[in-house]
Amino acid sequence: MSAIKLVVFDMAGTTVQDQHEVEICFIKAASQTGLIVSPERVLALQGYSKRYVFELLWSEQLTDNIEIQRKVDESYQTFCEILENHYLDNPVYPTEGCLEIFSFLREKKINIALTTGFYRKVADIILGKLGWLDGLNEQYIANGNSLIDASITPEVVKNGRPEPDMIQYAMQIFGITDPKQVINIGDTPSDLLSGQKAGVKYSLGVTNGTHSETQLRPYQNDGLLPNIASIKKYLN
Repeated sequence: MSAIKLVVFDMAGTTVQDQHEVEICFIKAASQTGLIVSPERVLALQGYSKRYVFELLWSEQLTDNIEIQRKVDESYQTFCEILENHYLDNPVYPTEGCLEIFSFLREKKINIALTTGFYRKVADIILGKLGWLDGLNEQYIANGNSLIDASITPEVVKNGRPEPDMIQYAMQIFGITDPKQVINIGDTPSDLLSGQKAGVKYSLGVTNGTHSETQLRPYQNDGLLPNIASIKKYLN
């Protein structure tokens, strides 16, 4: 059996507490720019690139491609402003069990990579408030004493979630060629799907984030956990 060398964690809702703030910011931006969407639909699309979600939703509401693109630009820009201001103005906390599992993985010499659907500016605001940028170089890879080993945002890959690109990028950073040496964990269907597409040993879901066990159960997974510290049993 291949030993686990890397755990890839989602950020909001998995390692960073999320009380549906991202959905609230998205719905505010939609409302301010005339996009009609239900909270349930926004939740179902959580974890995907927000620009992609705006493109999908505006394409359902409009038919003219030029107008669709204009409205996507407007909605996305509004969302970015609302989201950045939210994280600048509010405290950010790690999720239950997060620091515990980071410490455990450090002891085991297992690499820790954070992936996210957030663009780099927002990821940096969050990581900076938590102190998790400390020890990362300009490529957001550990170059000394750091809590995490890499931070990856969609800008550095061709495709965001649910495609496996960010997981595969993390593997490249650490010279890992066997996906069975990797665990992926997140709190959304798109997190689970990206792990499945990457062929990782375990694609796990946590149920204390944006989605409950009932909401995640219909999606293919290798386990649904009450918090991320529970992955310890998959490492022994």
